[in-house]
Amino acid sequence: MVSHSVWIVGTSRSGKTARLVEQFGNWVKSENQYTELFYTKKTGRKKGGYVPEFLYLKQTEPGVLVLAANDDNRRELGDIIVTSTLGKYPVRAKTPLGFFQDEVILFWPLLINSLNLKAQFPVRLRPETEQELATKLWRPQLDEEILRIAGVNESRLVRRILDLLQLAAYSGVPCEDIAQILARGLGENTATLEPEFLASLLLDWRNWCLERGLLTYGIITELYSQHLLSDRNYQQHLTKRYQAVLADDVDDYPSVARLLFELLLDRGAVGAFSYNPDGAVRLGLGADPKYLEGLAERCRVEILNGPPPDSLSEQLTKQMLELVTEPMVLLSLPKTVHSIQTTSRAQLLRQTAEVIANAIQSQQVQAEEVAIIAPGLDAIARYTLVEILVKQNIPVESLNDQRTLISSPVIRALLTMLALVYPGLGRLVDRDAVAEMLVVLSRKQQPPENSSLLTPNSSLSTHNSARAERPATANSTDIDPVRAGLIADYCFVPHPDRPSLLPVSAFERWDRIGYAATTAYNEILEWLEQQRSQQELRLIPSPISLLDRAIQRFLWNGSNLPYEQLAALRELLETAQHYWEIDTRLRQIAPVETTPHTTIIEFIQLLRRGTITANAYPVLPIGGARKAVTLATIFQYRSSRRSHRWHFWLDAGSPLWAKGGAATLFGAPFFLRDRLGEPWTAEDEKLAEEQRLQRIVTDLLSRVSERVYLCHSDLAVNGQEQLGPLLPLVNACVTVISEANVN
Repeated sequence: MVSHSVWIVGTSRSGKTARLVEQFGNWVKSENQYTELFYTKKTGRKKGGYVPEFLYLKQTEPGVLVLAANDDNRRELGDIIVTSTLGKYPVRAKTPLGFFQDEVILFWPLLINSLNLKAQFPVRLRPETEQELATKLWRPQLDEEILRIAGVNESRLVRRILDLLQLAAYSGVPCEDIAQILARGLGENTATLEPEFLASLLLDWRNWCLERGLLTYGIITELYSQHLLSDRNYQQHLTKRYQAVLADDVDDYPSVARLLFELLLDRGAVGAFSYNPDGAVRLGLGADPKYLEGLAERCRVEILNGPPPDSLSEQLTKQMLELVTEPMVLLSLPKTVHSIQTTSRAQLLRQTAEVIANAIQSQQVQAEEVAIIAPGLDAIARYTLVEILVKQNIPVESLNDQRTLISSPVIRALLTMLALVYPGLGRLVDRDAVAEMLVVLSRKQQPPENSSLLTPNSSLSTHNSARAERPATANSTDIDPVRAGLIADYCFVPHPDRPSLLPVSAFERWDRIGYAATTAYNEILEWLEQQRSQQELRLIPSPISLLDRAIQRFLWNGSNLPYEQLAALRELLETAQHYWEIDTRLRQIAPVETTPHTTIIEFIQLLRRGTITANAYPVLPIGGARKAVTLATIFQYRSSRRSHRWHFWLDAGSPLWAKGGAATLFGAPFFLRDRLGEPWTAEDEKLAEEQRLQRIVTDLLSRVSERVYLCHSDLAVNGQEQLGPLLPLVNACVTVISEANVN
């Protein structure tokens, strides 16, 4: 029997997604052409001898489940499919984890009955809140001896343990079996904690969360795979809702996704799946490409042969892989590969930026056609590259640049404001923080000089060109840093319970402050006093309301804030709302006797630890792609599925290229379905790194069409010599750019 489901195999940019959409179009055409051949409701017999692939579409009005590996790809794929079908068919585009979460929340009443849970609406925990609550729960058991054996600090150990629950859930392993798998995988390794101890912590944590209706990604996935998928009622609802499934890049999906696909296929659904043998970007982070590949046995396999016609893959892949795997081979790379070589990394960053700037200014290449890709981007490298390029009027887009919220002056100023309004927070504020607050809250609200930013549509297309790379210059301040420092020195009164600000006249030479600064300071002081009095009368519902008031009064005020500030402010409000929602839920379950403002103190401390990043929901540009140089790590670039004319492979001599630009989670190999619980040896690690490096090189070469620059410095940031796996490629370059011949 010929399967109507399709398994599409191809390398990067070989047309897998386009073929996936085309297959869906074929199903739709088949349904339209053979509608009269469907089973009739009265007789249950066919009107003809052909049964189309898209069976029963008219009778049951099922939807189409569309899955993608990450959120960016999900939006793009969903838009393409809806556009291609003119929106005639119900399409639900999700990531696998997003789908699991929606299903668990939708069928929560069913889980309440089957697991005897308390009837309360579930609340999802963010990773940072998950870690904080787990730390509090486990702290009595994580003593100094445990931390010494683990060899990491408390925060890292808690995250590592929580990741085990997530990995087990992704692979379809129940929490109760984690100890057994770890015991088999770790063997006699005395450098780690006892598997039974780790599993007991996770069981306590899972049960603690379920009692309170709290859901993490790991718990959500376990509930879905272990309980929902095996429930007959849920299976009936699922198969009625979806008669087709399209999944793109399944090599980045967790194992439990295959269980979902097999259930749908068993119940008569038709599927189309794309698979990239050179992908597996998330291998080691929960993906199980080898297990998902087994789904091909149930499908008609289509192989898209050949690399993309506009890439360097066909020209360079064989040579580069030969040099990487056999370093002693004497080969010279063609002129499409250039090398930038320096002694120090500081020189390398400067020269790389200068080469890019010269090429763009001489119109050899456009800014949006250049990508800088590194195994890891530290703050120095990011700042140096951006600073040099922006000074040359070349915008830079950092992919998924997750900066901590506390790194934003606006966020620090708002937290200082909280400490000045609510009592008991005086130990969280000092003179420097007060001075910074005065500068931030006294900004003159002026429209940016570029009038194109005044309209929402045009701002969307330009906001990423300078996001968070340099301070915004559109808004000046009435209180400059020098005057703010003077005011803080003479007018700020520290106090552990009630820190306060005195009138500006408390400074003997207050005339030196000036009229504009004095007026702005008086407005801030009056507003703070007003909020403090309202707080004492309990007229402020929550700190979230106070934050919103401050934003409306001092930051927004009808102005057009820079994108990076908007993203940080929105993330702050979302985080605060989530934090107080969780706190309210916990106090409802088990009231605790604490000081009135303990939650505010813990919230500020959480932010100051840098565990929350400003990663607001992205806004897509209207029109063409953003005209900016792309700056990304290997993992970020491969996940985004982008391509460029020119590539700059930064730190080509770094050993981190074999790691793929992303750290593998502790215990990840133990939960791969084809080797559950098998020990992970040094030989296995070596082979995995070799295979990962080959996939990276092959994938990146499929995403560049004209030129590759290998950027190498003899010494790393720490002064050590760089002898990474790509060094043979650097040595094989004929075209070398050194400091002497940079224009």
